[in-house]
Amino acid sequence: MKHLFYIAVMLVLGGQLISCKNEKTETTEAEKPSIQFEASEAGSSMQWTAYKTSEKVPVKGTFKDVRIVSSKPSEDAAGTLRDLGFEIPVNSIFTNDTIRDGKLQKFFFAVMENSMTLKGKFNVETANSGKLEISMNGLSKSLPFNYEVEQDTIHVSATMDLNEWGAQAALESLNEACKVLHTGSDGVSKTWNDVALNAKILAVKTGE
Repeated sequence: MKHLFYIAVMLVLGGQLISCKNEKTETTEAEKPSIQFEASEAGSSMQWTAYKTSEKVPVKGTFKDVRIVSSKPSEDAAGTLRDLGFEIPVNSIFTNDTIRDGKLQKFFFAVMENSMTLKGKFNVETANSGKLEISMNGLSKSLPFNYEVEQDTIHVSATMDLNEWGAQAALESLNEACKVLHTGSDGVSKTWNDVALNAKILAVKTGE
């Protein structure tokens, strides 16, 4: 009888130990933070390609300062693009030519209304496309964009028609200021209204 009593006690104590161990494991799993992704200013950029002369010679540049003003954490890198809002000071424009940079600020952006800071927001519609809303020259317009995800980096591409933002006067001003440089072999000075945009958004992990 005494032997049976000892066995019963051991079973009870063993059950309590197992129960405590399970509770501890469940608590640890519950407290473990989930991994999420957020857009990073440090790893994000906006490149552009404009065109001059009748031959449509490309002129490439970038904005060195892209500020994220609204974002939502996501369970995957692609999700960080949804409703991502940003601002770009135009004085951060960089073409590796300080004279050209100054002309773009003075004879293009400064000619437009409230365009010393560009504002934008990504609206994702499908797994690889959406609409990019851009505010410039007092107007907010949307243009289609495509994107693809490479590990933790989102690559966005779009083409902007500057006439949609009423930038004709600004284009004429810039073309006049750069008349000689924008004149091709046919003797015609031309600044094109379409600009290719290529954005890169870095998604960083949080909660690790």
